[in-house]
Amino acid sequence: MGWPARSRRFCMKVGMIEMNVLRTIEAPDKRLVAASFSKAAASYDSVAQLQRDVGHALLDRLPADLQPSRWLDLGSGTGYFSRALAQRFMGAEGVALDIAEGMLAHARPQGGAHCYVAGDAEHLPLRDQSCGLIYSSLAVQWCSDFAAVLAQAWRTLQPGGVLAFASLCVGTLGELRQSWRAVDGMVHVNRFRELDEYRRLCAASGLQVLSLESLPHVLHYADVRGLTHELKALGAHNLNPGRPGGLTGRARMLGLIQAYEAFRTPAGLPATYQVVYAVLRKPADQGHS
Repeated sequence: MGWPARSRRFCMKVGMIEMNVLRTIEAPDKRLVAASFSKAAASYDSVAQLQRDVGHALLDRLPADLQPSRWLDLGSGTGYFSRALAQRFMGAEGVALDIAEGMLAHARPQGGAHCYVAGDAEHLPLRDQSCGLIYSSLAVQWCSDFAAVLAQAWRTLQPGGVLAFASLCVGTLGELRQSWRAVDGMVHVNRFRELDEYRRLCAASGLQVLSLESLPHVLHYADVRGLTHELKALGAHNLNPGRPGGLTGRARMLGLIQAYEAFRTPAGLPATYQVVYAVLRKPADQGHS
């Protein structure tokens, strides 16, 4: 089935801007994030229960009266939620954007969006006031400048448009962090923003904060290797500067396993994710698209 003419024009304009945007992604950590998630594209969905649970919870938080003519899945990954958005907003144009080209290549044949764009949330390759909804689940925690993400959302949202995001904050993988701390002083777990920082930046963004809360999501594993294998399969293993290089030594891994056992419950070894859910709306009196 062919796309509507305005969809083709929109995607052509996005594509023309795309390469310029990609040249702005110079920070090594962003390239590392892109490469890590591209490598994980094939294995991601098989271990992505947290991502699916969080993404569906974010969908449930969207305003009931929201009917965007165009939506953006920001940090679209394998396209699972692009397809969910397409089903929810039938007739709307969909754009899937991700920093990892490997994820886009995996998602494109499965459909859902009208166009798939490699780009950066801090430098969106979209026209001003071009989207009625920006949906982003478990992606913006990888952005170093969240104020820029919010500024881009404000720019690209139509008046009355909605930004809905789920992210991670301090406290995520606390059990793993504490267990590694008992082994050595190296950075083994990704760092995340404070919840209060999300609140401060959202309040200063010019967008109306309809809701913003943090809820714990706890997964359980039979052993430590089950957790670390899943993080690697998701592409979400340690990407921070200061992380130890090379393979983790046997002695250190045994130390980690021993330290983590202190957290064991009847359900298994817990891994807690502190999930931030936020829904923001651009004021309707910001002009016309």
